[in-house]
Amino acid sequence: MPKYKLEYLWLDGYQPVPNLRGKTRIASEAPKSIDDCPEWGFDGSSTQQADGSNSDCMLKPVALYPDAGRGDNAFIVMCEVMNADGTPHPSNMRATILDDPDAWFGLEQEYFLFHDGRPLGWPREGFPSPQGEYYTGVGFTNVGSVAREIVDEHLDLCLEAGINHEGINAEVAKGQWEFQVFAKGSKNCADDIWVARYLLLRLCERYEVDIEWHCKPFQGDWNGSGMHCNFSTKHLREVGGEAYFKALMDAFEKNKDEHIAAYGPDNHMRLTGLHETQSIDKFSWGIADRGASIRVPHSFANAGYKGYLEDRRPNSQGDPYQICSRVLKTIAEVPTS
Repeated sequence: MPKYKLEYLWLDGYQPVPNLRGKTRIASEAPKSIDDCPEWGFDGSSTQQADGSNSDCMLKPVALYPDAGRGDNAFIVMCEVMNADGTPHPSNMRATILDDPDAWFGLEQEYFLFHDGRPLGWPREGFPSPQGEYYTGVGFTNVGSVAREIVDEHLDLCLEAGINHEGINAEVAKGQWEFQVFAKGSKNCADDIWVARYLLLRLCERYEVDIEWHCKPFQGDWNGSGMHCNFSTKHLREVGGEAYFKALMDAFEKNKDEHIAAYGPDNHMRLTGLHETQSIDKFSWGIADRGASIRVPHSFANAGYKGYLEDRRPNSQGDPYQICSRVLKTIAEVPTS
């Protein structure tokens, strides 16, 4: 009789950045949809999500992915954490996202590959040559020997899992990389980013390489790591208009502090007004301006203020669920008629 491996993933209760957790359930039938994946309990006292005297938490499956990295009989089951009574656990940020099947998100995940406490390709002491040739670079001097192998294998794993990758590239700092994911539906892109993070972390176990998600692991003239959030709603894509856009920007400015709180820790180290960022204490928007809080694509303005926008403030260590939740909450404050 065949057996199937279902890796249940969830986010723990650590703050300010949750960690991925996972455990494998063995099933006698392959799940055809998420409805075939039963809820499963775990010890919340070991993940900062419960007290030892009442430690039961529940995993509610919400998204299913084939897991080619573990064979044809393996699946990844992304889960929300629930209390024993069926209500969302306080750490469950996915449950705070407004359900909108017409909300589209594209997230750009930047990160560093680390080995022995240093980015891959950096000398044991000191720094490599200044930034300039590393972005989308080619060759051993620019990207090293094993980094390309890791990022290409990660891309394949994500594509085989059904994650809608839109691209990968070496980033501005040496050892820094980026992948981009796009999905329709208010929660789907965030699910995909978390699963893509899991696949990258698991892959790097084999190479004895760590992922540094922190937004500014090195001070000085080195780009930090972001997770730019591209977003649109049906109204923004199909109706838009300059008046609606400016009202939306007013709402984003009014909620500036709430957005920063949701966009990842230590962002003051990255949002300095340098290295293609706006200062953390300011809000601005600009057409094609990578130094603004919100970059407005030329295509958006040329189409009569319709299309998508890019919030450049979220950082690489941010929780995609919190980021998408905050964006949609602010959008919901602006009347569409």
